[in-house]
Parts: sequence; C-alpha cells; structure tokens
Amino acid sequence: MAAQRSSLMQSHQSWTDDLPLCQLCGVGSAPNCVYGPDGKGTQSHPNEDGHFCFSTDCCFLYGVFNGYDGSRVASFVSQRLTAELLLGQLSTGHTDADVHRILSQAFDVVEKSYFETIDDALAEKANLQTQLPEGVYPSAQTQKIAERLKALEQEVSGGATAIVALILNDKLYIANVGTNRALLCKTTSDGQNQVIQIGRAHTTDNDDELSRLAQLGLDPVRLRQTGLISGQSSTRRIGDYKVKFYHTDIDVLSAAKQKPIISEPEIHGGQSLEGVTGFLLLMSEGLIKALESAHGPEQVNQEIVAMVAAELAQQSSLEAAAQSVVERVKRLHHDAYVSGRQRAPHCGRHEDMTLLIRVINYTLADGSLTPTQGGRIYPVSVPYSNHQSTSKTSVMLSLVMPAQGTLTNGSNTASTLEGDTPTAGQSPTATLQSTNTHTQSSSSSSGDGSLFRQRGSQAAQPDETGRVPPYVDFTQFYRLWGSDHSEGQGLSGDLGPQ
Repeated sequence: MAAQRSSLMQSHQSWTDDLPLCQLCGVGSAPNCVYGPDGKGTQSHPNEDGHFCFSTDCCFLYGVFNGYDGSRVASFVSQRLTAELLLGQLSTGHTDADVHRILSQAFDVVEKSYFETIDDALAEKANLQTQLPEGVYPSAQTQKIAERLKALEQEVSGGATAIVALILNDKLYIANVGTNRALLCKTTSDGQNQVIQIGRAHTTDNDDELSRLAQLGLDPVRLRQTGLISGQSSTRRIGDYKVKFYHTDIDVLSAAKQKPIISEPEIHGGQSLEGVTGFLLLMSEGLIKALESAHGPEQVNQEIVAMVAAELAQQSSLEAAAQSVVERVKRLHHDAYVSGRQRAPHCGRHEDMTLLIRVINYTLADGSLTPTQGGRIYPVSVPYSNHQSTSKTSVMLSLVMPAQGTLTNGSNTASTLEGDTPTAGQSPTATLQSTNTHTQSSSSSSGDGSLFRQRGSQAAQPDETGRVPPYVDFTQFYRLWGSDHSEGQGLSGDLGPQ
C-alpha cells in the first residue's frame, strides 16, 4: 500500500485525475485582492487555496484547503490526503470509531510525508546558515549564500489549514484542522432551513484550544492577547516547519512542554443523513473573513446560507451557484470598502476565497421563484456567536418570498440538532434556523435591530422629525450634488431631503 501511494505521488500526472468527480457538488473561488485608494483591486499573490470533491463506490470525499506563504502545502495535502483515504482504507463495514481513527491517521501521515519532502532543503538551509559570518562586511560569497537561503526559505515555508467532509454509509463526518468552516443546512418539514455549524475554528478565541495549550505550560491569557502565532490565527495547521520544529524560538510558545501547534484534526460524526434534504457548505477562511469584514461576524453563517439558497433557486448548475455566491461576497466586501463607512477600515483587502456546495437529496429549482421573476431576497439578521451556548432558541428568517405573498420575517422557535425530516418536494428556500453544533446546541439570538425584525416587533418608527430611516444612504450623493451646484446658487454643500 505504501509503495503504491509513493509511486502514485511521484508520477508527473496526478493520480486523482482518474478519480470520478462528484456530480452532487459545485465549487466557487476568487483570488485574493488588495484595494487601492481609487477602489480598484489587484491580486497580491498567486491563489493558495485548494479543494477536492470525489466519489467512489463506497463513499464521497470533499475538502477545502487554505494555504498561506505559498500553495505548496495545500497542493500536497489535497493530493496525499486523497491517497490516504481512497485507496481501500475506507469500507462500508467501518464503525464511527474506525472512521475517526482512519481520518486521524491520514492527517498524521500526510504531514509527516510533507516534511520528508523538505528534509533536504532544511538541511541545506541549516548548513548555509553556519557559513554566514556575523559582523563581516557583505562579500560576493556571502551575498550568494544569502540569496540561496532566501530561495530555500521560500521553498520550505508555508502551511495550510483544512476542512474535510466524508460521507460514508449515509453518515457525515467532518475533520477540521484550523480556521475553515463547515455548515450543514437541513430543511425541516415546516419549510425551515436549520443551519448547523459543525465544529469551531482552532484559534486562541476557542476555549478548548486555550485549555489544550495551557496543559502544555503556556499562558492562556497571553495567548489570547497575542492572537496571531507566527503570523497566523490558527492553533492547528499542517506544515509550517517553524512552529513545528522551532517553537521554542517563538516567545509566546517557548514554554511549551510539547509541540503546541498540531495537525491533529478535530473530528465530528457520523451524523446520519437519512431522510435529510438540504446542503453542506465547506468554506475557506478567506470567504468567512471577507464577509465578516463587510458585515461583522455575527451573521456570517446565516448570510451565506441565505445567498446559497437564493442562488440554488435560480441557477441551473451547482458550479454556477457556488461561483455566484463567491462573487456576491466579493462584491459586498468591495462595496463596504468604497463606501467609506463604518466597516470600510476592515475591508482594505481579502484573501483567497473558496466555497464548496454539496447538495443532499436536493433538487435545483426550475427558476419559477427567483429574485428576477418577482421573488424578493431578504438578508438574514440572526447573530452567530462563536461562544458555546446551552440555549435551545433560534430565529427563523424568510429567505425568498413571492411578490404577492404575505411578508413574513420569522419568529422565535425551539430548535434541536435533529430537525424533522422534510417532505418530498418541499421548497428549501423558505425560512432559516441557526444552530451551533460544537456541543450540539443552538446559538441564542438577540436580534441586531437591522432592517428586518422578528415577527411581532414594531415596524420602523418615525423619528422626532417624522421621518423613517431610509434603506439607502444618500449622504454622499447630496454632498457631491451640493458641491457641484453651490457656485452661483448660494446653496450649501450639505444638502438633503427637505
């Protein structure tokens, strides 16, 4: 088996080219972008994300990988992880415990194999560093060594985070390393879209991760204050030799008794998909952060699901739906930057974005109810909390409403992890519930006073001048119009509706 894997990985043609792609999923992506003062964006580095989506006789395998400091690690992991999972390791006879063990072993083998590929470069780098005399005026020889060291550093640096989904025996398993995200949206019998976040990001905001690191002798308070560790927020990652081999040279990690930054996945499942209608989303950190930057972190899960449901209602293919959602997030991020308003300082740039949509017993709509044909899409205003909650309440929100129907904004309702199974032919684009399932409990919702309020609350009330707050802010328009027309008319540049 090991020889077979090695032979496949060394071939010039990727062995995964012969694996059947899953026809039940679509992937959208967009490269990183940095905005200039004029609002125009430029790509700052090559795309470092990766993904795969395969189907075999016994299972389905999906993954999204967020690389950093180069795409080498993400590319290696996407290739080798597939070899560690789809060459006979999995079978329908495996129990949940077997699947967890196989997934954990696969991640461990993949990282060890990656470091084997850079062993020679690391050895050469260490040898050249001993040849650089300190305090000596640079010579042609030392300049040559320095250039070689720089090239070697580019070759060996970098890492990746990963989110992997496995469907085996009609059960869903999620393996997460780092800061990507998995959402499961299940349509219940009463037309609600129940949103379940499976797992949490491995950062210093995660209490479980802080506890793990504290047991290794690190200061959790200092870790939380530091936030970024060697330039990244993730406390679990694949590759990144500096934090794996030289963590004692990193001040905030130097007291650790063992390797603090690990590649061990947090595995959830198996969760039964029997009778479930809905879709699974795998998202790279770049997509999550872009939407958080534009709108704040409270509603990201619900907004993404709302966008996906809306696109599935009008697109003819999953690929088009996934790409449309990514483009929409990209546009929202750009618009937030050029608006100059409250979120603009957070939106100067975004990283690579990847979204994978996998439908589950879900038929694409025929377009009879779409935003361009009379339907109306409403943004979701349920706050999402990263903190664990024992509350069993959630908020339902309308996603797509017919133009002639009654406007309904949702109401408070009880929520559990296992919702009712949907009936055949049920529309999956009606309402939405939010659930954070790290502990299989629903996240509580407090509302945010945004445009669409919970059912039973009062409509927007006039202020002391008798005006209702507008949906569109015309401040910039009036300012520019006033400056263009003030000369010769004696008008103030601060104009508005009179």
